[in-house]
Amino acid sequence: MNIANKLTILRIILTFVFMIFLSVPGPGWKIASLLIFTSAAISDFLDGMLASKRNMITDFGKLMDPIADKILVLSAFAAFVQMGLVRDWMFMIIISREILITSLRLFALNKGKVLSAGKMGKGKTVSQMVIIFVILGFIVFKEVMLSYYTWNPNWEYGFHQGIDIFMWFIVALTLYSGFSYLWSNRKIITNI
Repeated sequence: MNIANKLTILRIILTFVFMIFLSVPGPGWKIASLLIFTSAAISDFLDGMLASKRNMITDFGKLMDPIADKILVLSAFAAFVQMGLVRDWMFMIIISREILITSLRLFALNKGKVLSAGKMGKGKTVSQMVIIFVILGFIVFKEVMLSYYTWNPNWEYGFHQGIDIFMWFIVALTLYSGFSYLWSNRKIITNI
């Protein structure tokens, strides 16, 4: 197993650690969860860069890299739904797209073809990670303010409105990238 594939597996492990730290109250735990998510996101960038620069692209990496991304991103969004920061129907659209595309990949793999992520899918993942960073930044800010200073409820209302606006964009991009991926792989679908 090459270093790029090891980084992919590390990202899955970091996701579980991230979720544990995010669920524990207190600013230190929330800061740690932000740092762990950052490390996982950096591992995504590094494994892709190493795989292409050092010619380490493998079938395992083509399949598992997008799955590791989905595990990381969907775990964060699931936590945000539980915290009341993201609307549940938005999460359902995102997770439905991911299940559909992953099912298509597994079907293609069963037929001996490995489908890697498209450019739209990679852009969607980057956009999702950006909004996750923004939401985690808010969570850290709120925990620090509640623990050491004072908290103004108007800040929370304004931030919730901002999250809603960004999430509408994320949902639209998620749907567009999903339809685009299905269209570009329509020959596999029509051969079912």
